[in-house]
Amino acid sequence: MESVAPVRITARGWGWRHASRAAWAVRGLDLDVAPGERVLLLGPSGSGKSTLLAGLAGLLTSSAGRSAQDATGEDEGELLLDGVPADRARLAALDAGQARAGLLLQDPTAQTVLARCGDDVAFGLENHAVARHEIWPRVTRALDAVGLRYGLEHPTHRLSGGERQRLALAGVLALRPGLWLLDEPTSMLDPDGAARLRSTIADVLAETGATCVVVEHRVEAWAELVDRVAVLEPGGGVVEQGSPSGVFAAAGERLAAHGVWVPGRHPRVSTRAGSTAGPSLLEARDLAVRPARSAPVAVRGITTGVRAGEVVCLVGPNGSGKSSLALALGGLIPPAQGRVVAGPGLEPPDGAEPHRWRPRELVSRIGTVFQEPQHQFVAATCAEELAVGPRRVGLTPGETETRVADLLARLGLTRLARANPFTLSGGEQRRLSVATVLATRPRVLILDEPTFGQDALTWAALVRLLDELRAQGAGLVMATHDQWLLEHLADRVVVLPAGDPGTS
Repeated sequence: MESVAPVRITARGWGWRHASRAAWAVRGLDLDVAPGERVLLLGPSGSGKSTLLAGLAGLLTSSAGRSAQDATGEDEGELLLDGVPADRARLAALDAGQARAGLLLQDPTAQTVLARCGDDVAFGLENHAVARHEIWPRVTRALDAVGLRYGLEHPTHRLSGGERQRLALAGVLALRPGLWLLDEPTSMLDPDGAARLRSTIADVLAETGATCVVVEHRVEAWAELVDRVAVLEPGGGVVEQGSPSGVFAAAGERLAAHGVWVPGRHPRVSTRAGSTAGPSLLEARDLAVRPARSAPVAVRGITTGVRAGEVVCLVGPNGSGKSSLALALGGLIPPAQGRVVAGPGLEPPDGAEPHRWRPRELVSRIGTVFQEPQHQFVAATCAEELAVGPRRVGLTPGETETRVADLLARLGLTRLARANPFTLSGGEQRRLSVATVLATRPRVLILDEPTFGQDALTWAALVRLLDELRAQGAGLVMATHDQWLLEHLADRVVVLPAGDPGTS
């Protein structure tokens, strides 16, 4: 692997405000990162960590000097790569057939753009006008480096979530950037997949000498990889920085009180002890599921269910079919084999299986939180998003307004009521997606990775809310890799075995 020219980062009073927002996502940021240095960004959910990475990648377009229709927001101060504004540095690198920065997102689906693995990795190289004779050797080496050996023609839709993340990593690796920007790259990976990804990144940084800025809430696994941590506060700048051990020793208690996941200070939430489950609400009988008609079967032979007042957790490695099973239980895709049967507690219309119910019949009985939060957003503001479900099930305007206000407050989203859901941070989007499902108060909740992207305080708030729903008689099915969530809430765990390579 070839060495690269590491990038120097300089921020002076930098701030960014999204075009549809009144509050600044980041403001007053002063930060210096030396060439080749590795920095871990910490801070509560909504403190602007992802916004800073997007700025460093040159993806934020300010209204200064540009037409209003091209601008995505307003900036102030300076954000420089090697002394050049980050957005101009990106454009200059494009012209030169190079990449100054490579961004790896927490959602691998958002970074998969083409139908075949080789084409997907080549996409960034083609956009950077890399010479044609260089592209495919780079693609092949990058895929080999991350351990994806299916071949250039392999369909991307047949990759598991963990494999898609490795594919995205190969896309960044092929660009040979001098700056690596990693936005919670392991948040949706199983423990083994997360360890492999961190190991690959560590090897790449050691061999290339690139600069690296990583955002991650769960910091223990990254502390040994970085030279320094920098802590951001919402709407502000850096409030603490230094070596990981030094910062946590000097300010660990205060940081934990503000939601930072400080090693050794894991949140403890008082939840209901033991299960007092009631009658069956939903049951899968010898179920087999494929995520789409033309796709291979993702999971088969599943017989399980959920009762009133019970939390059932689906666990297993990436590619084992947890998300596909969750969609089938939620009535959103039909079984390939077997049946999903609703119990009398759900008052099933005409006794039909959930995938045959009309939308209004489904939304009041079973609510599903998708793995990718943005896939469920349909309104222009958070408040309007939360009102969609209650209006559909026939609540009055007053009842809808009360329910929306309560959910915004419970999940720390009140200040974002008028914000566009697509401008929220990943953790805020996740809490909003959970709230949209709770707004109709269904008896069964299907939640796919409900706690990803959360700081310690918002994680605890979600756990308390889910525990209250269980106590009120709801049945919850959660697909998760979050071991702390399992410790706090799981009444029963269903373990799915590893799927065949290449299934999703």
